[in-house]
Amino acid sequence: MLYLVILLSIIGIAFGIIKKKSKNIVAEKILVSDDVLEQQILFFTTLSPADKKLFKQKITLFLQQVIITPVNTTLSNLDKILIAAGAVIPVFRFAQWEYFQLKEVLIYPDTFNMDFVTTGEDRNIAGLVGTGVFEGKMLLSKAALQHSFNNNTDKRNTIIHEFVHLIDKTDGDTDGIPHILLDKQYALPWLNLIHEEMKEMLKGNSDIDDYGLTNKAEFFAVAAEYFFECPNLLQEKHPRLFDILQKIFLNERV
Repeated sequence: MLYLVILLSIIGIAFGIIKKKSKNIVAEKILVSDDVLEQQILFFTTLSPADKKLFKQKITLFLQQVIITPVNTTLSNLDKILIAAGAVIPVFRFAQWEYFQLKEVLIYPDTFNMDFVTTGEDRNIAGLVGTGVFEGKMLLSKAALQHSFNNNTDKRNTIIHEFVHLIDKTDGDTDGIPHILLDKQYALPWLNLIHEEMKEMLKGNSDIDDYGLTNKAEFFAVAAEYFFECPNLLQEKHPRLFDILQKIFLNERV
């Protein structure tokens, strides 16, 4: 019996080493270069040299921890880097952040419907944080993924949008109030600001995407897209909104 225990222990250790090595090999295949990030990620170009190095490390860590699976499509290394970048950007200033509730990202070739069909009519979903049988998964459109980082002036980024929903969901509710980033006493002022901005949107006096009128969670995600895609424009047109989003995402507890 003692020999059997020792043998099983050796096998277990060996399997762990092999698994670790294979995981590292997978990560090494995806070269996260400065040139690619400079060309593709506007956020990256604004960082200091030290922060650029950290950004690359965080992308590599995400790719090691989260499975990215193509569904009826193919993915390039660049596609995977863009997904990781969309995950890292909103939480870059949070040193110990991990998407512990996310296990896998499923990539569909195009927009899909609630039956996950990617052809025909009535397909208006570009991204979705999974629930139920899809708990722990995120579903994204490859077309939306590529568009998100090809246009830096449209105030839209589906990948950032969905990861902001995931951040919002961390406290248990996807309600537009990121309790994990926002101190409790400031939740009410944040809600009041959302309502004020929504009123202006309903009057046609706002350039914030109308999808933000769906509910508070969608407003938060849409506003975050705007913040990371066109920060200078947001500061000019919505200074109060810019100020609180800056405090939230720059890890300045508000």
